[in-house]
Amino acid sequence: MAIAYRDSIEFILNGQEVSLASVPPRQTLLDWLRLDRRLTGTKEGCAEGDCGACSVLVGRLIEGRLVYESVNACIRFMGSLNACHVVTVEHLKGEDGKLHPVQQAMVDCHGSQCGFCTPGFVMSLYGLWLANSDPSREEIEVALQGNLCRCTGYEPIVKAAEMAAKTRPADAFDPIEAMRERVMARLGEIAAQGSVHISHGSDELFVLASVPDLVEILAAHPHGTVVAGSTDVGLWVTKQMRPINPVIFINGLTALQTISVTRHGITIGAGVTYSQALEALAEAYPAMGKLIPRIGGAQIRNMGTIGGNIANGSPIGDMPPAFIALGAEVRLRSREGARTVLLEEYFIEYGKQDRQRHEFVESIFIPALPANAQFAAHKISKRRDEDITAVLGAFYLMLDGDTVSEIRLAYGGMAGTPKRAATVEAALTGKPWTETNVRAAMDLLGEDFSPLTDWRASADYRLMSAKNLILRFYLESQGEQAELQRFAAGGRA
Repeated sequence: MAIAYRDSIEFILNGQEVSLASVPPRQTLLDWLRLDRRLTGTKEGCAEGDCGACSVLVGRLIEGRLVYESVNACIRFMGSLNACHVVTVEHLKGEDGKLHPVQQAMVDCHGSQCGFCTPGFVMSLYGLWLANSDPSREEIEVALQGNLCRCTGYEPIVKAAEMAAKTRPADAFDPIEAMRERVMARLGEIAAQGSVHISHGSDELFVLASVPDLVEILAAHPHGTVVAGSTDVGLWVTKQMRPINPVIFINGLTALQTISVTRHGITIGAGVTYSQALEALAEAYPAMGKLIPRIGGAQIRNMGTIGGNIANGSPIGDMPPAFIALGAEVRLRSREGARTVLLEEYFIEYGKQDRQRHEFVESIFIPALPANAQFAAHKISKRRDEDITAVLGAFYLMLDGDTVSEIRLAYGGMAGTPKRAATVEAALTGKPWTETNVRAAMDLLGEDFSPLTDWRASADYRLMSAKNLILRFYLESQGEQAELQRFAAGGRA
């Protein structure tokens, strides 16, 4: 099937429409803003989506609404911006130079010292200001998870957010609200124009407008790099300097961004972001409501996708262990059709998954949690927020009276793939669910895993933590609760 391509991407930058016909597939939004447009308020700090100095807002159409989200410009590729509205810190001030309420609050509350991180904080707070007129302290802190500051101690910045929330001039003053209807209409027109193909020297990029186009492109370019959120692929470029040609951008495929909830379970399209999935997953599986907010910062959760976390196959991906414990299935699609595999069987060995080059992850199905089932997921990391997992344990339990009828214990960070603790499960199945039996079984975990030592954790620490998480799950099943609080009195925990 021949695909009719356009030869340029189109988007809106602040108040100006942009059309680009020559785009290097690996060019980041940060580099383009600073080097091509000289919009230097957006800073480079870490170049890996951790520090937030590069934060901007990107508006996109979601189910007929124009939604603005904070993202990391350092790992956001230009090809992913088709039919989007990019807003940088330079756009916030009024025509007369008057500061936006968020900016003014940062001044009034002394929220800036060295100033390097300030534009990123302003943009994260601006995204919160747009979405929430009366944020709680916790909501402010969550919005700032992905922004690091080494000068102010955060308290003045939190106070600035609280002050800004109370200051809401007429909509005409706010640059986004003043042009929202016009931007919505224009982005809808751009999205309807179809797929894009751009050649840049020997490199190629595709921006796809439909799933059938994706099927055909992967059949023709099975070694292409599929990019949805780029929270992993971005680092391949900025840190590893890896070639990723040709690049296939799928973040505009709304057909892969659906969530379907039935009595049987939840089906999540592969293009659904963590932020989009949070509400549905937290309602169906409450433990997810605590796990997902610990995945990166808000910028990463706004970009990263559920399907991408699975397709990439990282042994420290946060979602696979939880989904494996719940018995999830992954649906793969190609020109030959679709097939479904158990998620735990999808991961074969480090760097290898049961997915052919011409296949892509289409959706994930998570069975409903039975009324009498217990489920928990716990993440161990050096920092509580915005840190990569050292160990993640996910636990599913069904009891018949006091006897274990079914148990699944899945871990990330303990092997070359996300993996179940089969020996421990076998030792517990059919036995009374008692602390004595749990302690005896958890000592067998070394037969299932031989974890490695790296800068995140030693092998001994990983094994000890993994064992203790089983005991924690048991104690929680008996009614004991012990939650690590987000913030200690007077500051960050």
